[in-house]
Amino acid sequence: MVPGPTTTRHRPIGGMRAGELVARKAGRRISVCLPAKDEASTVGSIVAAIRADLVDGVPLVDEVLVVDDGSTDGTAAAARAAGARVVSTADLLVGRGPGTGKGEALWKSVHAAIGDLIVWCDADVTNFSPSFVTGLVTPLLTNPRVSFVKGYYERPVQGDPYAGGRTTELVARPLIALLFPHLAGIVQPLSGEYAGRRWLLERLPFVQGYGVDLALLVDAAARVGIDGIAQVDLGVRTHRNRPLHELSPQALEVMHTAFRRAAIPVPDTAARLVRPGHAPMTLEHVERPPLVTVAEYRRRHAA
Repeated sequence: MVPGPTTTRHRPIGGMRAGELVARKAGRRISVCLPAKDEASTVGSIVAAIRADLVDGVPLVDEVLVVDDGSTDGTAAAARAAGARVVSTADLLVGRGPGTGKGEALWKSVHAAIGDLIVWCDADVTNFSPSFVTGLVTPLLTNPRVSFVKGYYERPVQGDPYAGGRTTELVARPLIALLFPHLAGIVQPLSGEYAGRRWLLERLPFVQGYGVDLALLVDAAARVGIDGIAQVDLGVRTHRNRPLHELSPQALEVMHTAFRRAAIPVPDTAARLVRPGHAPMTLEHVERPPLVTVAEYRRRHAA
């Protein structure tokens, strides 16, 4: 654990044992959601591991949900074969208009999931462990003051345990230092492994693209305070390391999100990203509203 003034100390690396956590559920349901786009090579093994240890092994997880954001490589089939419930972003909240991106998948997963507690894990992890899930859910089941949990980990690249997370180190962490210093103690502000209570998540807007991780962190802190956020050590995480040209759109979306959350004026028009050797890319900042304001969501989760 790397505690700081903005974190709550919790048992590191995997949290409590799954069997211990079952006794603390107190009737609450837990959904593990995997947003996925073209992750057929990894999503099946992740789903299978969760089901084997945390659904069939002990009844901790009530649902494994894969939200497929227009994959073309068999992601949905691999996830379904491994035992997940699979839904497509195109089939959810269709009355709200089309949308795509990581944040879109996360927003729609809150609508589709049955859980009172929602755990998100990335679908491209190559060394996934069910301890990711138990680690993230431990603070929510053991500390009623905690409503949002961020995971952190080492991200080795070519033998260097700290070489991963280039967008975090070059973009997110400097922005936090300048604009959100109260969040400086968050070890992995852009991590894709995090969890929250439904009552909180349904009250937050969701940035449609890669800015969603930072936006949820900033917005959760604004609503529940630093004491309502916990961090857990998930050990080591390895995943598909993206080439640099794929990181610049992510960086732009994170910057755009940070400026808006800090009320720094930015143009309302879409940003045109020009990179030598690659076609220009136009990126819009789109946000989905809190789900409690959406009639379809209220009908589905009226209870």
